[in-house]
Amino acid sequence: MKGIKKNMINNLVKQFIDSFGENEHEIRKFFSPSRINIIGEHIDYNGGKVFPCPLEIGTYGIARKNDDNVLRLKSLNMDHQGEISLDNLIYVEENDWMNYAAGMLKFIADEGYHTGGLDILVFGDIPNGAGLSSSASLELLIGEIVNQIYNDGEIQKENLALIGKKTENEFIGLNSGIMDQFIIAVGKKDHATLIDTNTLDYRHIPFQLDDTTIVILNTNKRRELKDSKYNERRSECDLALELLKPYKPEITALCDLTEDDLHLLENIEDENVRKRAEHAIRENARVYKAIEALEENDIETLGSLLVQSNDSLRELFEVTGPHLDSITKHANSFEHCLGARMTGAGFGGCGISIVKNDEIENFKAHVAKGYKEDTGLDAEFIISQVGDGVHEL
Repeated sequence: MKGIKKNMINNLVKQFIDSFGENEHEIRKFFSPSRINIIGEHIDYNGGKVFPCPLEIGTYGIARKNDDNVLRLKSLNMDHQGEISLDNLIYVEENDWMNYAAGMLKFIADEGYHTGGLDILVFGDIPNGAGLSSSASLELLIGEIVNQIYNDGEIQKENLALIGKKTENEFIGLNSGIMDQFIIAVGKKDHATLIDTNTLDYRHIPFQLDDTTIVILNTNKRRELKDSKYNERRSECDLALELLKPYKPEITALCDLTEDDLHLLENIEDENVRKRAEHAIRENARVYKAIEALEENDIETLGSLLVQSNDSLRELFEVTGPHLDSITKHANSFEHCLGARMTGAGFGGCGISIVKNDEIENFKAHVAKGYKEDTGLDAEFIISQVGDGVHEL
């Protein structure tokens, strides 16, 4: 740990002791990253390929065993804190963010792994509600704490990701896909990871942008997935699959179809359902084109694919909204931006852009001015290197 980060960790340990006092058990330190998805949006639950990478911003956890069979939780980001009995791991709305921890412990125990009492202090440097996957980061943080403290690291990272998804789906009640948890579990520094969300096969691909940088564009328009149309979009995709199966019975997911199959969409009468399916099929194809561009060091083509993805998410999948539309519009109007698009679930949150290194300050000024005029809000710009997956520090 270098300089500033080491000082921050030491400060978190001090705050942990101030909050939970002393006991005979060792205090341990953990980090779970945030993530961005380079391309392949809203197709993880459609059996598609996605291409995310972990970031060096994320969620820190200071943790220690306790002998009281309770989960004591405190966040430096949220007001709510408290204590949950391990004998009563049920969803309680008033427990707010602590439900993520309760769900992880419940499902880890359900799979036959060891769990026990824990005191955990949590601190995240992910902008809250920005769409950089703070919930999955928290889930995998809790999972790895239990994995290392009570199971000596024996739970495979891939399985932790599946438990995180189960927590999101069955405990929290959000019908999300596997991508966020999976990349946070298996991510590798300086690489993006091509993930087949149908089979969970994956491979790491060096992610080098030479004289350009990924700049994250935070709209500062908070999104709440449970209050968004996320589940509606998922249902529309499920319906599209059922309507297309009679014409291609062997498919099990929308992304089993290729661009050669787009003519089959003529059989879907509902225009919205047809548009959702078209996005999924074309977006999956863009993932392959993005990999090819990176392998050929063709960053300009990668940038143009980001623009195509953003257009599709706005016109076909309709998950952007005025704030994301504004910030990506101004980003893409800047001469030295190779491409920008919304990332994450949409409905607020963040975009990503590829910008020439020596033009980043001019880019930020250009986007900030236009976005402020459009929305009255201040844009935030985040530059983070590609980091490692969840790990003990």
